[in-house]
This record gives sequence, structure tokens and C-alpha cells, in this order.
Amino acid sequence: MKLDILAFASHPDDAELGCVGTLLAHKAQGKKVGIVDLTRGELGTRGTVETRAQEAADSAQILGLDARENLGLADGFFRNDEAHQRLVIQAIRKYQPEIVLMNAIHDRHPDHGRGSQLVSEACFYSGLRQIKTQGADGQEQEAWRPKAVYHYIQDRFISPDLVVDITPYWETKVEAIRAFKTQFFTPATADSPEPATYISSPEFLQFIESRAKELGHAIGVSYGEGFTKERSLGVKNLFDLI
Repeated sequence: MKLDILAFASHPDDAELGCVGTLLAHKAQGKKVGIVDLTRGELGTRGTVETRAQEAADSAQILGLDARENLGLADGFFRNDEAHQRLVIQAIRKYQPEIVLMNAIHDRHPDHGRGSQLVSEACFYSGLRQIKTQGADGQEQEAWRPKAVYHYIQDRFISPDLVVDITPYWETKVEAIRAFKTQFFTPATADSPEPATYISSPEFLQFIESRAKELGHAIGVSYGEGFTKERSLGVKNLFDLI
């Protein structure tokens, strides 16, 4: 299945926190969108690999994603090397996205910056036809390079190069985040016996909302998601920026 936008995430729930409002905004325009999670989040303090997989599936249904898969890389220990790049290249060539979204260029969690670099380099190498990969059907894949790549903003504040208005989709984004009920606070799991973590407090979700409001305020809307670029942005018409 060819996608218009493909978001990569080091962990299940990274995309929910950073860019699903943007996916929803473009899906509403008729675009096909999907998520590829790099790891299963097996080092997470709360929940299990099985619960995270179910939560990711629940979120995908809420978002109406056209595709979601997990590459099963080792949480915390994946590397930006040839073996891992080839796996990401296979995913890029499988979905042939025009735009790729990926983790923040640097962040509180080391996996975020590492995943960002891994996917960024794989996007370039995916366009080189001398790099051979095979699809699930055993057939050689066509070389494919996305036209644009952007990094979403996560825990650490990074000044965005562009902000997407996600105001109409804010409530759905929150619902998708709350689908990861082992990870984030919900009234139903307020008395969970699992250890409290940085992201499991009510204050963390308040922070996520405050960040979205701050980014939205910057462009005169209620809620926004910010991204950084790797190359200069260009337009043919200045009115496209209004």
C-alpha cells in the first residue's frame, strides 16, 4: 500500500504524542497515512510488550490509520548501522511515502535522537538503487526516496520550523494517547499498582496540552504540532503561507 505520509516512532506512543494530529489533518484531506514503530517498547516501566501492542492497535483504530506495523528493533539498544538501516529502508520502499515524519533530532530519551538519525539516513539511502532490498514477497523492491522529511517535537522544546494546525483533531489525538492506558494517566487506571513514571502522572498530559496550545498560539490557532526541517522550505506562491 502506498502512503502519502509515513510517521516513524522509536516507541509505540511517540507518534501519538508528537504528530498524529498532523496525520489526522491530512487524512481528512483524503491522504493515506501510517505509522511504523521501530521497537515494541519492551523496556518501559509499565505494561508489557503484549499490552503495548494492543494499545498501538487500539490507537490505530481510533486514528483510522491506513497502516501500522512494528519493526521489532531492540528497545534501548538498536543502532544506526547498516543492518538497522536496511530494515527501515524496506519499510520506506514498501509504503513509498511522499513525506516522512520522525522523532525529534534530540530529546530526553536517547532512543528518540538515535531513531531520528537512523530514519533520516535511511530515507536518503532508500533512494539509491544500488542498495538492494526485498519485500515480504521476496521480490526486489524499487528504490524510493521521500520528497520531504520532518522531525516532530517531543519532550524537549525545539523551536519549530513549521507548525500544523491540529485544532479540529485535538480530541481525537487525546483519545489516541489515552489508548496507551498502561503508560498514561486515565481516571480508570488512577489506582494502578504499577510504578509511577515521568509520563504516567496527570501533569504530563497537561504538559502535552500546554505544548500544543503554545505551538497553536504561535500561528493563531488553538492547538498545533511543530516540526523541524532538514532542508529549506520552498513555495511557489506566498499566499500558500497565509
